Amino acid sequence: MRKNMGRLITALFAAVSLIMSFGIGVNAVDQTQNNDTVYYLGESVKTGWDNGYVGSEKIKEGDLHFNWKIGEFFVTGFTSVADKDAEIPVFLKNVNDKVKLVFRLEQNIDKLNGNEQLTISEDSNGRDEYFSIPKTDFQRGALIIRKTDYTNSKNDPVVYTDYLHATASKDADTQVELCEEGDYEVALDYEIKNDPRKVFDISIIPEFSNYRIFFRFSVRNGNCMVYPFDVKNKSELSNTAVTENGFYLDLANSRYLNINIKKEVLNEGANGLIEDVRFNRPAKDGEQYTDEGIYTITVSNQYTGQLTTKKIYVGTDDVLKAVAATGLSVKEVKDYLNDGATVEKDGAIRLSSNEVKSAVNSGSTSEAKATADSALNIFSNIPLMWWIICGTGLLLILVIAVIIVAKKKRKKKYVNIEAFTEDKEV
Repeated sequence: MRKNMGRLITALFAAVSLIMSFGIGVNAVDQTQNNDTVYYLGESVKTGWDNGYVGSEKIKEGDLHFNWKIGEFFVTGFTSVADKDAEIPVFLKNVNDKVKLVFRLEQNIDKLNGNEQLTISEDSNGRDEYFSIPKTDFQRGALIIRKTDYTNSKNDPVVYTDYLHATASKDADTQVELCEEGDYEVALDYEIKNDPRKVFDISIIPEFSNYRIFFRFSVRNGNCMVYPFDVKNKSELSNTAVTENGFYLDLANSRYLNINIKKEVLNEGANGLIEDVRFNRPAKDGEQYTDEGIYTITVSNQYTGQLTTKKIYVGTDDVLKAVAATGLSVKEVKDYLNDGATVEKDGAIRLSSNEVKSAVNSGSTSEAKATADSALNIFSNIPLMWWIICGTGLLLILVIAVIIVAKKKRKKKYVNIEAFTEDKEV
């Protein structure tokens, strides 16, 4: 009986664990799918006709473009949106993310909204005043994209003429552009021809109207990292690292991070050697730091609120080396040295008792917090249904165990000698 009860309880625990892991697995898949969700941008407005697409009139009832869409733009491949309520959304991307702008054409351009009288017209004298594009043969729809980089330099707008006819396909998602960090302005200019009067298939005084979809968005890296490398051997230096050669910073193309660097050295003070701040200023990509001192690098991402700190020591001074590596103050390090301790090559302090006071990795606190948050999110995002199922399973185990114990108590009280001796040698 005892063996059977143990097997039963073990089986029930295994079942509950399987259900729990399945629940977590399903939730992970859902999260992955959510990461691939799209963010729609822009809507059509009426601009008038032959005016450089400068108007912005809401399409009202009675307009030939009322209550139907030419298509939709959306962004996909990002990790999150910094502020969904902002007028200009900022899409955050991580490593391996490919942020794409996509257009989905929803109409037959020769039969708009199912009406043979409505077609996308050839705009042979199109121009766009906003982008300063002179009179151009836009043909059947012109897509215009302009990017502004991290230096606030506006690139020349890229114009895709005949876009609705030559590039886009009805009910198909057409990738417009693969977006790296920067600010983007996008416009789709198109002209609709209304041809209600035809005699022997000859158009009599057709009507033309111009429409436009315009929107802006930004792409930023979602990380909060800077990478220091040794200037000679090019190896990456971790937090609290020690180098005699100096280091340079690699921003890994994250151009919108706020990066500051502080340098401290030891100077003679009234009470001996003290730390003295020599500078505290913004850092630049590729900048080298070779003078002796403790360098504290602070990185912040204004879009995520993350903060990362790294400390690097350049030089050969044992006291500064230990301060950078262990996080101790100058006074604490000197006290250890006065008591007979020595400083290792990596800055760790070897005490007289041969105990090693190793380097502390106190930087990158935001990364540790992010890891902890991710672990908690795995459980916080598990659907309530799975918690109910697991709770029911555990309750069932408890009930079965109580029933088994109760049955045993009702039995006659005797000692089963065989139960205690069956596994023993006689």
